[in-house]
Amino acid sequence: MAVRTPRFAEVSGHEPRAVQKALALLEAVAHIGPGASAKEIAQATGVAPATAYRLLNLLVADGYLVRIDDLSGFALGRRTRELAGPDPGHDPDSIRRDVLDSLRSHIRFGVYLASYEGGRISLVDRDPDHDLVAESAILTHPHASAIGKMMLARRSEILPTGKLRVFTSHTIADSDALSLELTRVRTSDLATETDEMRIGRSAIAVPLRDELGSVSGCLAAIGRTGRLRTDDSDLIDLLRASAGRLRP
Repeated sequence: MAVRTPRFAEVSGHEPRAVQKALALLEAVAHIGPGASAKEIAQATGVAPATAYRLLNLLVADGYLVRIDDLSGFALGRRTRELAGPDPGHDPDSIRRDVLDSLRSHIRFGVYLASYEGGRISLVDRDPDHDLVAESAILTHPHASAIGKMMLARRSEILPTGKLRVFTSHTIADSDALSLELTRVRTSDLATETDEMRIGRSAIAVPLRDELGSVSGCLAAIGRTGRLRTDDSDLIDLLRASAGRLRP
């Protein structure tokens, strides 16, 4: 069987520490999480940007990294996961329970895990300690929720057409305004909602990415408006760190 030769030989003559630098880049992506930009990775490792860009491209070419669907950053690739091997003590369901239980123990809001398979929202895990009122509306009218906006921002082919349903005076019901909102979601990798589906309810959603870096779901915190602040950086960071350990 032919053995695939790593491409680092292409730079080894000029970069004697290329392997060490490449490993540092992989470690940075694992720490930052899916969507890490080349600039963030270079800054985290202290590798010169030009060298970092070249090594990142080689890591992508060899399957150790992948570019996420909008090409704005990187995620760990199949070959990196193969090196880690299976963890016999933690199946995916066990990991999910551990991550969500830990997150719920640290915040006072409802925590929900959603998937976007087939362009439809499915709630994979509901918070047992918080009732989610109007759940069916979240599934059928995605323009009015943070969970739904995260999906629509990545799936232009399923954008709602015609008149959008108005739930409250804060619902985004204009198609142009919705387009601007979804651009903001894509740019920030963050979806928010304040009194849009129900007065008194706010939410934050961060993306979950599959092994190819595509957005396949989201992790959301939902709580009372005024208590849950959609600009709470600590909460956002906690959600993103937890999302990096999950698959919907």
